[in-house]
Amino acid sequence: ELANTKDSILEETNKNQQVVLVLYEAINTRDVQTVHQILAPDLEWWFHGPPAHQFMMRLLTGASSDQTFLFDVDPLSVTTFGSTVIVEGCDHKRSISWVHAWTVSTDGIITQVREYFNTSLTVTRLVNSSQTPPSNYNSSSSSSSPSPSSGSSSTAEITPVHCFSVWESSFSNRVGKSVPGLVLAI
Repeated sequence: ELANTKDSILEETNKNQQVVLVLYEAINTRDVQTVHQILAPDLEWWFHGPPAHQFMMRLLTGASSDQTFLFDVDPLSVTTFGSTVIVEGCDHKRSISWVHAWTVSTDGIITQVREYFNTSLTVTRLVNSSQTPPSNYNSSSSSSSPSPSSGSSSTAEITPVHCFSVWESSFSNRVGKSVPGLVLAI
């Protein structure tokens, strides 16, 4: 049963990564129909960087349909965490580095993009330190905190939350600049 679950997760992860790679290919070939099929009509957009660097937004909205406008969207690395696909790249002509964090729904549609320019990005996973790991959550434990299924009516305690780093961008030295660091929690 555990092997089937891991296979299912791996299959979905690969599917999500493939959706994003198909999007980049469609952008590079100016295949508008494929772009429209992959992106949700109400795509949620987050942008961190100078407004002049909103290249992806201009490409996806058609604001830069001019054939002379080029933005290098060839990924240097692609990393996937379930529904989140992190892509990093560098445009040497413009001396900029970028990270895109895409969210892919279960039906293979991209519903959110977070775009970062000239920023070192660290992806973290938030974990409540008093919780047992998800795979052991329902098993018996010597923890003094009540399990979620117990009928305890004790006063809720504030428990610390820790951020475990799961990925960090590696391209910041390629643009020859000092860049600010940001943390994206998933």
